[in-house]
Amino acid sequence: MSTDLKDRGQTERRLWDGIEHNNTGMLGLTGGGSHFQPMTAFLDAENGRIWFFTRDDSDLVQDLGDGAEAMYIHQQKDVQACIRGELRPDLDQARVEKYWNAVVAAWYPDGKSDRHLRLLRLDCADAQVWISDAGPLKFAWEIAKANATGQTPDIGGSTHLNLQ
Repeated sequence: MSTDLKDRGQTERRLWDGIEHNNTGMLGLTGGGSHFQPMTAFLDAENGRIWFFTRDDSDLVQDLGDGAEAMYIHQQKDVQACIRGELRPDLDQARVEKYWNAVVAAWYPDGKSDRHLRLLRLDCADAQVWISDAGPLKFAWEIAKANATGQTPDIGGSTHLNLQ
């Protein structure tokens, strides 16, 4: 599927579809001293938000306070992105109900009322998105051509999205 990176709507759909399809990425605070952590993203694309379950004893929650700037790194074969926004705690029970599943439940022995359960909300501000529409044959061709001609391979591109 070819994406016109100049088409904001098309690029944003590819980003949200990518996160929906492969919802594991890295989340961290931009000014914090902690490393980014692997997290499962629960997408609310209509509102430009991503939700995450975590525990109150995680470095992320300890450093977060009432809210801070954060980035979520999404990476899959053909779509990569760095999404910046405001991360804040938000124990929205309706979201807990909506996103609760067997994988989430494994981390919380006392279920949805576990005292360590925390829900974080990333209000997405902007993203840098890289999309490669080159399948294996085009990729191989572009690499061979680049090595033969000294030119850079043409396998996709990047664009900045304002998500507000």
